[in-house]
Amino acid sequence: MSESKQQQDKPHYHGHRDRLRQRLLGKGGEALADYEILEFLLFGAKPRTDTKPLAKALMKRFGSLSAVLAAEPSELAEVPDLGDASIAALKIVPEAARRLAREQILGQPVLSSWGKLLDYCRISLAHEKVERFHLLFLDRQNRLIADETQQRGTVDHTPVYPREVVRRALELGATALILVHNHPSGDPTPSKADIEMTREIVAAGEKLGIAVHDHVVIAKSGETSFKSAGLL
Repeated sequence: MSESKQQQDKPHYHGHRDRLRQRLLGKGGEALADYEILEFLLFGAKPRTDTKPLAKALMKRFGSLSAVLAAEPSELAEVPDLGDASIAALKIVPEAARRLAREQILGQPVLSSWGKLLDYCRISLAHEKVERFHLLFLDRQNRLIADETQQRGTVDHTPVYPREVVRRALELGATALILVHNHPSGDPTPSKADIEMTREIVAAGEKLGIAVHDHVVIAKSGETSFKSAGLL
């Protein structure tokens, strides 16, 4: 079979994929629309399928690129023609982004890298559908030595035990903490329970020489720092 004949037999979307690749490599990711990024992510999972209709169906179903990537596997599975391979291709992206952001702050003095720290917290928590209480453990130079999820709760409540927080800090040799949790409601305003719980952790930490530098509430609409708001 001649080369021209082989080219004629190629599905129409092959040329489209080549053009997308060239645009990405030549102009960068900002040259791509959100649905085109989804197309790219689905190429490997569906090598013999035109992924544009599926990418647009995902955008229509969830409303935005970030919402697609934050969706639960069970929610993605409801989209026709989206199998396990495609779902896995989508779900690996936020995890890769989280690890990249974490590497940029791990071992660094986080108080002087506050913007990067907030980026990491947003990536990790902003799109969670239930509350998660996250602990960032710091050494004497305020370098991040560990970050852990202490509790995972419901859509509007996470049980937090101050003694457990301080005990874990002692185990890790941490001398300071930054508390972080999310509000799935989208409103980052601290609740009365958030404020009371923070004061209890501060009091427990003070007895053992462990400082609480801040408590940050993360939501889709933004974040609130207890320190900046005068609550700490």
